[in-house]
Formats: sequence, C-alpha cells, structure tokens
Amino acid sequence: MSGESGQPQPGPSHAGLYLEHPERDQAGVPGGVIRKAGGQRCRSWIQKVIEQITGSPRQCVTLSEVVPVTVLAVQRYLLEDEPRDTVPKPPLYCYDVTISDGVYQEKCYLDPSLNFLVYQNILKVGIEMRISRVSCLYNEKRLGQGILCIDKVHCGEPLDVISVETPFRNRAHEEKPERPLRGGKSHYLALWNNEDPYGDIWKTNKQPEEFNFNNIKIISLSHLEMTWNSRKNFPALLVRVLHKSKLRYYGKPNKKMIEPYQTYLEVADSSGMVSVILWNALCPEWYKSLRVGLILLLQNYTVKKSYPLRIQPDPVDPQMKLISTMEICLNLRDPPTNIVIIPERQLKSEWKLPKLINRFITRSELDDMPEKSICDVIGVLSFVGRVQRSKKKENSEDFWSYRWIHITDGTSEQPFIVQLFSTSQPEVFENIYPRTYFVCTQLKVVRNNSQAPRLLYLTTTNESRVLITGHRGHPYTYDTKAKKIIQWIKTKTNLEAKNTVIGGYYPYPPVPETFSKYSRFIKAESLLTTISEVKKVIENLQYREQKRIAIQGIITAIKYIPYNHSARSAPAPEAFPNASRPSTSQGAGKEGHCHERGSKRSQDDRLVGSQHSQFTPMVLGLSAKRKILQGPSANPVPVPQPHSSAQMKGNQQNIPSRESSTASATGKSRRIINDRWESQLWRDKKFSLRDHLHYGHVDPESIPRKFILEHEKFLTQQFNSQPAKYIPPEGNPPKLDEFQSARSLGHFEVTILGLNHEIAIDVAFLPMYSPEDVQASQIDTFLTCMNYSCVYPPEAPDSGRLPDSKAVAGDIVKAAADLDRVHIIGILDICNLGNNKVEVCLQKIYTPE
Repeated sequence: MSGESGQPQPGPSHAGLYLEHPERDQAGVPGGVIRKAGGQRCRSWIQKVIEQITGSPRQCVTLSEVVPVTVLAVQRYLLEDEPRDTVPKPPLYCYDVTISDGVYQEKCYLDPSLNFLVYQNILKVGIEMRISRVSCLYNEKRLGQGILCIDKVHCGEPLDVISVETPFRNRAHEEKPERPLRGGKSHYLALWNNEDPYGDIWKTNKQPEEFNFNNIKIISLSHLEMTWNSRKNFPALLVRVLHKSKLRYYGKPNKKMIEPYQTYLEVADSSGMVSVILWNALCPEWYKSLRVGLILLLQNYTVKKSYPLRIQPDPVDPQMKLISTMEICLNLRDPPTNIVIIPERQLKSEWKLPKLINRFITRSELDDMPEKSICDVIGVLSFVGRVQRSKKKENSEDFWSYRWIHITDGTSEQPFIVQLFSTSQPEVFENIYPRTYFVCTQLKVVRNNSQAPRLLYLTTTNESRVLITGHRGHPYTYDTKAKKIIQWIKTKTNLEAKNTVIGGYYPYPPVPETFSKYSRFIKAESLLTTISEVKKVIENLQYREQKRIAIQGIITAIKYIPYNHSARSAPAPEAFPNASRPSTSQGAGKEGHCHERGSKRSQDDRLVGSQHSQFTPMVLGLSAKRKILQGPSANPVPVPQPHSSAQMKGNQQNIPSRESSTASATGKSRRIINDRWESQLWRDKKFSLRDHLHYGHVDPESIPRKFILEHEKFLTQQFNSQPAKYIPPEGNPPKLDEFQSARSLGHFEVTILGLNHEIAIDVAFLPMYSPEDVQASQIDTFLTCMNYSCVYPPEAPDSGRLPDSKAVAGDIVKAAADLDRVHIIGILDICNLGNNKVEVCLQKIYTPE
C-alpha cells in the first residue's frame, strides 16, 4: 500500500504553556510567554491558574478559585502511541477544548477519562463550564513546554451571549494550520465522523490552467493495462473524472502516518475506465478541488495490481471498457505526483474523452427499479430529517453520520425517500433544508416487496455526490429528464410551502408486519432485550446514535399528552419544589454535570437511570403540564392545541374530557377514560416494582416542525450535529418550541410491564395522523397491530373535515385497552439526543403469531 510516514515538523500550534517566564502582557504574546499585567483592569483567571500550577511542587492542582469559563471549541484527533502509553488499546481519540475567561482564550487538553462528556454531548461549545482541577503535561522532547490539562469539570447550561473576540493567551494557538496539542498528527478530525474533511489543511484553491502539450507523451489506459508490468516509467495520462468517492480515514495509534487518508477517483479516456487512488497528504491538497467532470493530466504516478475485494462502480456507458486489473496511485512524494486540471475550453475532439452521462430516474419510475440498481435523482427537498449516527462496528469508536430526506419531482404523489449518509461534503450535508433544489448521484435502490408495508427507499453509495446550488453550468442540465423536472420546479416557486417539514423523530425504515420477518434481519443473540437491559443499552449510546431493539411485556397503561405549541405556556420547573434535582457542585448556580479525572461514573452520573431521565428541564416542564392538566380535583383544564390545517380550526382546541366507562369483553374490569387508561394489573403491581424506567417524554427536537424559509439557518442548525466551534447566532434567535409542529396529534405515554411483573418502562408513541404529515408515506404505525390500517386514512371524509384530536386519541386509548393482559413484543427506537436526554419511541407491537 502506498503511503508516507514520519512526524510533522515542530510547529507553533504544538506550543503549550511555555513556562520559563511567568509574566504576561495585555494581548497575549508569542509562544505564550507570560508578562506582568501592567495597567490591565481585569485579571485573567486562566493566567492565575497557570501561575498556580507552575508554582506548585505537584503537577496536579485543585484550584482555590473556581470561576465560570466559556467553551468555544471542542476538537477531536487520533493520538498515536506515546512512550507513556504502555497498555495496548483501541484507537484513542483525544479532545482539545478551547475556553475563554473573558480576557484570554486557552486551548486545553481534556483528560481521556472525561471523554464521555463529549460522547454524550454534555461538554459542548457555547456552555458555561467550571474547572476545579487541572494538571500540567510536559512535552519532554521540547524545552520548557507544557500543556494545561482539564481533570475535573462541572458542565453548565448554554449561554445566551458569548464573546469570541478575546485573544489567545498563547499566540501560537492562533497560527495556521491548527495542530493538536499532543502527538504528531498535523490536523484535527471532524467531531462526529471520520469521513468529513475538517480544518484548514483542506485546500480548495486548485484551478484549471492552460497547459502546453508540446513534448508531452500520453498513453491510453488500455495500452497502459497491457504494458505496465514491463515498464519503469509511465507516460502521462489524460482522463476525465467520472466518479469521486468519499474519504476514507485509516489512522491507527500505532501507525505514524501524518495524514492517513485515501480516496478513489474513477477516470476514463476513450479506451476505458480505471480507478485512481489519492493517498495521504495528497488528499488534503487536492480532494476538495477535484470534481466529477474535470479533465486531468496525471504525471509521475505509480501502477499496482488492483485490490481484489474492492467493487468498482459500473460505467454509465455500457460500451465503455472497465479496467479492473490495475490501479493508478498518486502520492505527494515517492514519486511526487503532478496533477494538472485542464480547462474544458482546451478540450480537443481528437482526445475523444467521454462525456458525463447521468442515470436520472423519476419517482414514478422508481416502483419498477430492481433491488440494488444504481440511479441519479433530481428534485426539490420537501423533508429534511435531523442528523443521526450509527456505529460502524459494534465495539468501534467510529460512526457513520446520516439523515433521512424526501425529494419531490412532480411525477408522483410519493416522494423519493433517501437515507443520505455523509458524502465527505459537510458544506452540503450541513446546509440542506426543505424547498432546496437537490441533485444526488449514484444512489442504490433498497426494496422488499414481500413485507408490509412495502420497503422502498434509496441510499447513498461510496461514490454518491450531492449538489444543492443552482443548475446553471452543470452538464446534467442537458439530460431530458432533468430538463423536465427543472422546468417543473420553476413553476412551483412556492412548492407546497405548508407541507415542507424539517427535523424530528423519523421512524424509518418501517418494521415488517410479522415478528418472524423482523427476526430474519436481526442477529439471534441480540433478537430480544430484557427490560432490565434497556438502561444499559441507553448508557452505551453516544450522541445522536440511534438503535432499534425488541422487548417483551404487557401494555398496562396509556396516556394521551396533547401537543402544546409553545413551551412558554408551561410553568417553570421551580414551581414544583418537591421535584428531585441532580446534584450540582458548590456555587454552580445552574444545573449541570460535575466530573473528574479517573473517577468512574456513578449511577446518578450516567446518561440516564431509572428515575434520572426525568430531571432535565424539558421533562420537568412536561410533568408540570400534566399536573396542571389533572388539577387538584382530577378535572382537566382546557389547553389550546395547534392545528395541522385550516380545516382543523375549531375542532382541536380542547383536550378530551375525562369521561369514564367500563368494559368487560374479556371478563376483566378495565377503567377507560378518553385520554388515558390503566389496567387492573397495573394498579395491583405499580407500587411493588423493582424498577420503573421513565422514558415516555418527547423532546422538542423530536417533534418535526413546519419549515419557515425566513428561519432556515436557525432550523438547519437545530437539526444538525453539535458544531466543533462556536457559531455566534444572528440577531435574536427564536426558540424551537415557537415553531409549529408538523404533527396535528400529540403523543402517547405507553407503560409496558415486564413479563415477570418486576420492571416497567414508559415509552413514547408518536402516531402519524394527518395527510399533511409528510413522514406518513409508507410508514407503519402502532395501531396496525390492533387491526387498524392507520390512525387516520389518507382520504379526507366527504365532509372535507378531519376528525378532532379528541376522537382520535380516544380511539387509540381504546385500542390499547384491547391488549389488556396480552403478551406483546414491542419494537423500540432509542436515540441519545445529548446532554442526558434520551428518546425511546414505540414503533411497532407484535402479538403472538
């Protein structure tokens, strides 16, 4: 394998404390040399800490003065093995945290025992943080240099106003390119995945340039294939880029690669198509500049036998020869490859370079596309889901990032449903929102016609590319299908604005109609999870990681919780003095999380516990609303509800009244109220449980929102992953709760009792309700297993009016009551939303087959 190794040259951003001269000036000094304050009014707390640790005989100091600082950046990198690391370990990602005390900024190293604070998105940019213990880690290969390490912290709440103008105390940390504090790596990684290029090492300024082809010998790909084994020197290649893969990062702690990246290009001339590999430092140099369609002149490359397990994409043109016996390797050195981008205007007809050909399909054609076929799509976005993550391997620290989107092209009532993985284009992936022109290439069809509901969606491949800018100048505009869709988009300037949706919980792909079909796709050892194990599953999830599990139990209670448009109408948590609170450090002033180096997290400190998940402000707000709804005399108080369309005004304004009735269809007494029900079994068992897990709440982030173009930047940021660097908001940003829900019905809290009657779990059920719910396409619902085809049929009644939420909620509650004493298998979607917030949603129920 081609590559390069060795340590980067010592750079200024490797500088730490520079502890030789304990002095400082007003604005920070080169190398972090500290000079006395002179006439400066506000003394820097960071400066005091550094003076305290340099004057201490020990390398670890518990600070006498703890003041709040602001987190401005959390940056990740791979730390290779160092002499002090004696225990073999998997890839260890480290984090540098940039803090500000209002006078100076300082980049600090986060002790690895506190990494879980980043994994859970508790330690994040924009929060107030209190550091109570620090240490100094010296670089023994350099003179007088140390790194400030964070060993014990208390993470507080996000701040409304943050200044980013404070200078670095150590000017070396401002210099470019940025380098991690420890190790020999020359760059940081993206915070949440390894595919996205991140930081200032990734260049974008490569431009086409006129080239003089005199005295340049060019060889065709087919001729090179026949002769490369007998050649030592290879003539130049003149090719067009047909495909470009996403980045692959292959860094390991024991490999001394400076920039261990790899990417593939599929290039072609008139004689065939072959794979070209860019290795290591050549990726940051060229990756962002190399686009599909460019003409390249390649010199000083090497040729090797192709990797046998790699699957090359098929040429779009069936007449084109696929060359799979060799690969072209490009390196920054050994030998130094010369890459030239040739302007399109210099293209000569005698070169016979292939043109780009797209495989566009329309939504009306998708139904007939075979499984695993490859296609391109063009349209406009009608739904953009939140960013989610999934582990690449069960015990891996590496994740895929993805989101679900809907693309409409006007040829069908149904949209394209696409699972859009990161394509190493963060500038696109993080900036898509509804009503945007959208082109995505090299998508693979995923389908299963034998299950109900039918499974049909598209997913990205290694070579998928995404475009969201205007169409002008792109070769695909000459495609006949693309022309028609572009014309349709132009006529839809307002494109059903009321039906565009962003974010929220998206239950896809659908679960098959029988448990036997579900179990075919699940490993036997992990098919069923006990309710007692759910807590452990949740604790092991990282930020935005989603996992689907199956549990057994009995539905014993269900409560309808109406949707409240504005959280501002909810009472403040302080209104309930008896509500339990998490412990806070002395003088913290706000809720937060206190953790220290080397300490094991107690049950209370973990992500959630049987009771602790209800202690976030959001959950206290829901609890408060429930108490007010019930009132001291158990009579409900009418609460206004939003509507999903103008037709629903007037008949969704009040929550259901509490009318009791009894039913004895199975000989068991059951108390049914229009908005809630609990079984006799639950009344008998709920006070003698060994544990009761409370996950029945719904976070504001889990509610899909009607998209408003004027707030596209705010809404886009809300449903992206947490950024690595603080981004100041524009103006006075709104609150997420102020945006109307795209669901017309609230949610249900379903209580499932374990088969042994010892543990119960509350989970949320978010039903699809209105035809305007964009996500309802092809999605199975809770009521399917209770002989309902859906909560509300897509066709509107003859009256043109939709039934009110009172009637729908009552139907759902009664349907749940019909499962009294029935052993069920519940399919749960679990997602870690970060900052100790967990979502557990019931997607499907199976009864014994």
